[in-house]
Amino acid sequence: MRSVVSAYIGIGANLGDPVVQVLQACARLARDVPGTRLLARSSLYRNPPMGPQDQPDYVNAVARLDTRLAPRTLLDALQGIEAACGRRRDGARWGPRLLDLDILLFGDEVIDQPGLRVPHPGIAERDFVLFPLQELAPQLVIPGHGSVAALCRCMPSTGLVAIAEEARA
Repeated sequence: MRSVVSAYIGIGANLGDPVVQVLQACARLARDVPGTRLLARSSLYRNPPMGPQDQPDYVNAVARLDTRLAPRTLLDALQGIEAACGRRRDGARWGPRLLDLDILLFGDEVIDQPGLRVPHPGIAERDFVLFPLQELAPQLVIPGHGSVAALCRCMPSTGLVAIAEEARA
């Protein structure tokens, strides 16, 4: 049996009701991924889209999982949750999404396979990933980039706003 690994999952949505989409994704992470336990979830953050600006703002969060799954198996489970929530992969990069689940980190592994790169590409430049990740694990070291806390100290403000706790209920 595979040993337990901590994995950090980026969660984002900007279609439908993005807050509900993100919260439902967290519930599915907690109950629908075998060999995996949801340990924590960051606050929710609203931010402008990274790609084309003619789309709604995103709501993002990060979840910490303990899993016995292999990285590719975990990715398959995440894509299954996306599909169950209505996501259709049309190849559009940085377009609007009902739900996006990404493996940000998988233990301290560095993975470069077709369709799976860990640490997630661009992780060190994305405030909507780093600030939620800092809530969960500020001293976590991202292979090849340094600690989350140090990266956050250097991150310029790009319109990331924490959503009030009352709005998350």
